[in-house]
Amino acid sequence: MIYIFFNSNYAFKQTFKGRIVMTKDLEGILVVSIEQAVAAPYLSSRLADAGARVIKIERPEGDFARNYDTLVNGDSAYFVWLNRGKESISLNLKDKNELQVLKNIIKKSDILIQNLAPGAFERLGLSIDDLRDEFPSLITCSITGFGEKGPYMKQKAYDMLIQAETGLTDLTGVPENDIEKGRARVGVSVCDISAGMTALNAVLQALIARNNSNKGRHISVSLFSALSDWMNVPYLQYVYSKKEPKRCGIRHPTITPYASFRCGDNLEILIGIQNEREWINFCKYVLDNEELACDKLYSSNSLRVKNNENLEKIINEKFLNFSREEIIKKCNLGGIAFGRISNIKQFSKHPQNQFIEIDAPNGKVKMVAPGAEHNGKHLFAKKVPKINENGNSIRKEFK
Repeated sequence: MIYIFFNSNYAFKQTFKGRIVMTKDLEGILVVSIEQAVAAPYLSSRLADAGARVIKIERPEGDFARNYDTLVNGDSAYFVWLNRGKESISLNLKDKNELQVLKNIIKKSDILIQNLAPGAFERLGLSIDDLRDEFPSLITCSITGFGEKGPYMKQKAYDMLIQAETGLTDLTGVPENDIEKGRARVGVSVCDISAGMTALNAVLQALIARNNSNKGRHISVSLFSALSDWMNVPYLQYVYSKKEPKRCGIRHPTITPYASFRCGDNLEILIGIQNEREWINFCKYVLDNEELACDKLYSSNSLRVKNNENLEKIINEKFLNFSREEIIKKCNLGGIAFGRISNIKQFSKHPQNQFIEIDAPNGKVKMVAPGAEHNGKHLFAKKVPKINENGNSIRKEFK
């Protein structure tokens, strides 16, 4: 016998044995998202994964992220990753009849997401404040580049530009006499992703609060503010000690040895020593040199940092005599933390990876699974929509 219990918008199945199995956590939640690119689609895709109904509003030509590349069977990698589980309708929001369709959807929605350019939402004749007055239970979320206030609020903002503005670019890369040559961007869209993650946390918090109060709220997240929060450690270090962090490539700025070393088979390994016990074991099991642990030049982390150049030379000379797998065996004997420096080909075959299969517009796609498991399973939506795939049915439903 199976009973179905409803608690607000949450649906559960309970067997006669009393075991609770979550089916669709956000079933019954309607999300309308006027979105493009990465940050807002990240948020709405995770809501879709959790069982919410997500209606994606696209321009007549579609979300421009559809055309970032054509590398996934003709589809864009970013679009395939961030748009599963959504319905798509193309609307020309400058047309009053098309705009009315959007307004009709909003009337029935639980969550409204938008990441249009600054002021674009208002130029359509829409107002977040007015919508929240009219629909008190509506949760609204605006994702912008620099926020909805402040001197830079109207400045255009893309991921790499925000990496530069927050100081992340200046911390990322290798030391160089020519500082411009040493800098590098983080290899993925970390600002967009951090903004999407921050917005997701805030929206889920707002849903829980609404369950108690029946009142929605407005959430404002910017790429700048989300990434700035992640920059708090170097900020605090600088403001309170005037210590200015420097780029240090693939090594830790304040702990050593915590860096990448090349082995005899030309493969690289990252070694991470966090405390004196590990340092002693590293000398004994990996370097085969117990006396080094007590050497007056290296007997504490501060001394090792001071004499890092000589220490890394010792380690490099040792590692070149062994293959990476041989070094790994030594690390395992001593309980030493390590990481294989992997390129994307090696990562694609990493034995720890788990995969899911989704249906994209141009065929099935195998991709890395979401990071969280629920009772040992990945919960995810499966289908990525074509442009305006659901346009006709949505227009009929919300006429």
